[in-house]
Amino acid sequence: MNNRLTYTAIVLLIGCMQLSTTVHAQEFKWEDYYITWDKPSKHSGESMPLGGGDVGLNVWVENGDILFYLGKSGAFDENNTLLKLGRVRLQLYPNPFEGTAFKQQLQVDKGQVVISGEGNGVKAEVSLWVDVEHPNIYVDVQANKKIDVEASYENWRYKELYPKKRENNANSWKWAPPHEVVTKRDSVHAADDKVVFFHQNTDSTVFDIVVRQQDMEAVKDSLYNPLADLISGGVLQGQHFHFIEERFGKYMDTDYKAWVLKSKKPATKHTLQASLHVAGPVSVATWQQQLNTLSSPREPKTRIKNRNLDWWRAFWNRSYIRIQPANPNQHDESWQVGRNYQLFRFMLAANAYGEYPTKFNGGLFTYDPSSIDSTMNFTPDFRNWGGGTHTAQNQRLVYWPMLKSGDFDMLPAQFKFYQRIQGNAEWRSKVYWGHVGASFTEQIENFGLPNPAEYNWKRPESHDKGLQYNAWLEHQWDTVLEFCMMMLETANYSDADIRPYIPFIESCLRFFDEHYQYRAKQLGSKILDQNGHLIFYPGSSAETYKMAYNASTTVAALQEVTRRMLSLSSAEVNDSLRTYLEEFQQKIPPLPTRELDGKKMLAPAEIWSRINNTEAPQLYGVYPWGIYGVGRPDINLALNTFHHDPDVLKFRSHVGWKQDNIFAARLGLTEEAKKYTTLKLKNADRRFPTFWGPGFDWVPDHNWGGSGMIGLQEMLLQAVDDKLYLFPAWPAEWDVDFKLHAPKQTTVEGKLRNGKLVDLQVLPKERAKDVVNMLTDD
Repeated sequence: MNNRLTYTAIVLLIGCMQLSTTVHAQEFKWEDYYITWDKPSKHSGESMPLGGGDVGLNVWVENGDILFYLGKSGAFDENNTLLKLGRVRLQLYPNPFEGTAFKQQLQVDKGQVVISGEGNGVKAEVSLWVDVEHPNIYVDVQANKKIDVEASYENWRYKELYPKKRENNANSWKWAPPHEVVTKRDSVHAADDKVVFFHQNTDSTVFDIVVRQQDMEAVKDSLYNPLADLISGGVLQGQHFHFIEERFGKYMDTDYKAWVLKSKKPATKHTLQASLHVAGPVSVATWQQQLNTLSSPREPKTRIKNRNLDWWRAFWNRSYIRIQPANPNQHDESWQVGRNYQLFRFMLAANAYGEYPTKFNGGLFTYDPSSIDSTMNFTPDFRNWGGGTHTAQNQRLVYWPMLKSGDFDMLPAQFKFYQRIQGNAEWRSKVYWGHVGASFTEQIENFGLPNPAEYNWKRPESHDKGLQYNAWLEHQWDTVLEFCMMMLETANYSDADIRPYIPFIESCLRFFDEHYQYRAKQLGSKILDQNGHLIFYPGSSAETYKMAYNASTTVAALQEVTRRMLSLSSAEVNDSLRTYLEEFQQKIPPLPTRELDGKKMLAPAEIWSRINNTEAPQLYGVYPWGIYGVGRPDINLALNTFHHDPDVLKFRSHVGWKQDNIFAARLGLTEEAKKYTTLKLKNADRRFPTFWGPGFDWVPDHNWGGSGMIGLQEMLLQAVDDKLYLFPAWPAEWDVDFKLHAPKQTTVEGKLRNGKLVDLQVLPKERAKDVVNMLTDD
């Protein structure tokens, strides 16, 4: 917690200094970005996101009741489902929310939801907010006359549940459970003024079965196991409340049991608090003691609230993109793009300090699935593509935009995820192939081994035990290198100390060197080709071009990560590692190209056997790797690929994880970038405007939102070597206020009005000379 407070203090100091000089506050009103509903919701699918620290809530009002789901980072059960920790229902007597006067408002600048209403002779306001620094949720009720309040903790895991068929997509078993799946029941105890609830993982979890499935039992005791003795839960309590009874009910498709707290007497003010805690391995007694400490008042709530407001103020001041700021128009799609960029960033901030990264398939904001697909009559724990399962191709798009938004405090959750499982990935290489290096596949569990369904239970006995027997994922190793580059970029953008990440990056690079020498020895007598290069075969160019030879995703990633490692100082890369990297760099083959209809373009690989998905990895040299693009040589290679590659054209879309908006921005294609970024970031087809999806994944689709953020950032600002290209793909008719971060610990802040840059502030000031305004007439 000390690190969190230290960072907060620094951010506030910087924020205050910048607030004193900024000229944008006069034009911009946060109220324009508030989401305000004047009618209650029909179901949880019409909820608002709220969060802070590593806690996420879905908040809505239905039939006069205020409800919210409890979500917390890292709450995994035995099956690796990311559990909701329950639902809270608030009921006011007399009920002010049964009248015609109603308002529910998300105030993003303050990190709170305020619900107000008037009915039955009562006028009341309820505010909900989450402490950024501690996992505590506060509910403040204020009325114009004395009222009673009931607060019910509702839990659908009060009994054992047996998910069947598609419902197991929420856990690690997916379509191939090796046995009947059981969701174990929670423990819930009510006494006096509180309800304590928790899920304690049993002795056998998915970890144990996957280790056995994948023949890793010989090293099991050396493997990191995040599920062992993990306890997830919390407490709901209220000053001047007492427990009155248990109730049963059904919400949407799911039976539940409720434990009801009620105010001891009517009052004009009521306060409730829910606190969440995840820990393991830990005993119940220790977990309870830790929960008591976290939930106990440590200072007056007004002081906590003020510090929370300060945190959000600093958060919003460090970065923003506001389109058409002087003309807020909810029906203007260009204005929606800017507003929704901020709303989605707000959703990402709900997990700023989580032990686990924000999940691409809904983050902390999933809800009852039948409101998304009427055939999915499952519990609120459901999300497609798993809870503890990590899909790197999707996750990367959630985290890349945090560099330019300056949200450096959010990145460690993703980095720590990989660092924790590095040892397990290295054990895979040793056990299966007898070489060093961290072996990361796609669709890995939070303990670093492949997802068991993707690994496949029905695999030939002779099949390499280190490989997934899977048409989409076989031989796909390289996505981890994007996270390696993110680690390196934190030094570039924020002057972070990246020395703790160097062993991880080295291990990832050594895997490719060692593994493809190993493969070459299996296939022939030489470990290098005639040009002295490694032979990356069999490989995979994303999930699309399979059985690939020198996949472009692998080659570009190795080229750029190795180059960046060699640019580091001797304090970061010692002489021995530098010598190794220099030798390794010489063994990386060139990026493959090809010619179609007389046009030379980037190729997804030198050769491949089949196409299995709809990605465009031939353009990964444009993004994320930045080898081609604005200000780079040979841009026509990439432009030909974007405009004429038949697969790129066939696969083009804005849905989900598609990157066409990013490619267009990186190539300076303003109209295409505008079109696809608008399709990405305009209002979702749901009540809350950034609950996009399901796309290829789930709702709210976080890799949809992340890729939209990246595209918008790249339209505004691109860093190429020492140059800062401003408006490289920006439509001149879009007025904008912006503040983004750039390499060399730089911030670029400005205004565009009627196609003219009317204000620019670059810090440090000496970086102003590096700015190239792409919209200038000359």
